Amino acid sequence: MKKLKNLLLFSAGVFLASLGYFLAIYPNRPGDTEHETFLREIGEVFGTLGIWALVIIYGRTLVKLVFGQGGLAQRLVPDQYDVSAIPPFKTLLDCLNRTHVFVGVVAIAVILLHIAMVGLHPEILFFPAVLVLVLWQGVFGFFLTWRFSPQDLKKVSYLVHAQFLTGIMIGIFSVFGHLLLDD
Repeated sequence: MKKLKNLLLFSAGVFLASLGYFLAIYPNRPGDTEHETFLREIGEVFGTLGIWALVIIYGRTLVKLVFGQGGLAQRLVPDQYDVSAIPPFKTLLDCLNRTHVFVGVVAIAVILLHIAMVGLHPEILFFPAVLVLVLWQGVFGFFLTWRFSPQDLKKVSYLVHAQFLTGIMIGIFSVFGHLLLDD
């Protein structure tokens, strides 16, 4: 229960800090020259696909937590143990576990395409932060799956990649960043 409290406190802290930044720059926020171009519209589609890919990725974590495959503490500071899921949901979890790597690669690709087609907007600090966090997850996920990774690197990569905290930051930063652009 203490781990859940810490997760909620972390989420509230990130939310409040983001809200403070949002309110500080909102009156003088950089304008988004909304040019309805074909590439921008395609970029918006990629953004929607990126959201759904992240929902699947982090939804897998939530399903594992709800149905007993690892505790909340494992998502924060993972241990190396495996607990079987409740039988009716084993098929769902097996499918999500098998496709996790592929969905992760798709998520990174479509988010990068979204950024390339719509624009990074580096003047709004949320967007570079989201880009760094997405690439962070991708790099450490790569080291987990690359067969030539040394065992020590795999252990560190697992601890870094399996954090739920980066997903929370990606979500909060993305929402506030897009709120700054949208009127």
